[in-house]
Amino acid sequence: MSDKQWDDILVSEHEMIERAMDVLKKELKKVPKKPFNGFQLKRTLDFLMEFGDKIHNKKEEDFLFPLMIKRGIPENGPIRVMLAEHEAERALLQKMTEEVDQIGSALPEDKNSFKQKGLDYLSIRAEHIWKENDVLYKMGAKVLSDDDRAGLVTAFEKLNQEHYGSDANEKFLKMLVEVEDGGEARKSLVHNLTYEQIHAIMESLPFEVTFVDADDVVAYFNRLDKEKVFVRTRSVIGRKVEKCHPAKSVHMVEEIVKGFKDGTMKNADFWIDYKDDKILIRYFPVHSEKGEYMGVLEVTQEVAWIQKLEGQKRLLD
Repeated sequence: MSDKQWDDILVSEHEMIERAMDVLKKELKKVPKKPFNGFQLKRTLDFLMEFGDKIHNKKEEDFLFPLMIKRGIPENGPIRVMLAEHEAERALLQKMTEEVDQIGSALPEDKNSFKQKGLDYLSIRAEHIWKENDVLYKMGAKVLSDDDRAGLVTAFEKLNQEHYGSDANEKFLKMLVEVEDGGEARKSLVHNLTYEQIHAIMESLPFEVTFVDADDVVAYFNRLDKEKVFVRTRSVIGRKVEKCHPAKSVHMVEEIVKGFKDGTMKNADFWIDYKDDKILIRYFPVHSEKGEYMGVLEVTQEVAWIQKLEGQKRLLD
């Protein structure tokens, strides 16, 4: 169990929220006339909602406030004000989250409207944090017993673990660092997976995947040593792609690869009848985050059963 008291925990969370607020303020200053970091802006809003509201505010709403009321703090006083401000913060963040993906290409008046929502949020949240740190938590400290205090710490840690696991606090800090790093933060989620997990995921896919690198050499395929639509063994790794297709189709493969490299093609789809099934074969160009061509992804899937689907089957049916 943490050595911190319940109010130490909440105040330290306020400090993390304030760090994210500083990032939001910095990006909002650029709107509408200067280029802003859309990824950093989106990540910041995500942190303020997922941590600031769904973790921090929830601790207060589900545990602290009800306990303070039980110990005699009037529900119609400061607690009602805090709850109203939570709702106002939540509504502003939700609206901004819905708008942030389009804000880069929005009209000036829409950008200004977005900016104003952000400024309103910052104003409400800053005052809210001051009220809680300097007034509400001190009120709570006067009426809560030692058992109450210990129970709050336990409840707070349980909520963290239920949402983010045993290392929740480390994850919160990592999320915050990525907010502050902005464009330098990792944009993918792959770093959350181990090599073994990535391999297991690829082997569990219900379709076949082959990757041909930028030098037109076969570098990878999944479903190793498992039944496949088209037989493929380890010997194809390292081969030029044209050596892996029948001679009559090589020119088509070369045209597709050329189109992917020069940007004139976005994908290529084919479907054939094969072994009493309908086979869908799709090709996609693969690019790095910087737009550099990395190769071709081939996806092969049996789709006859999909063609036969009718009506609906919902998750709970």
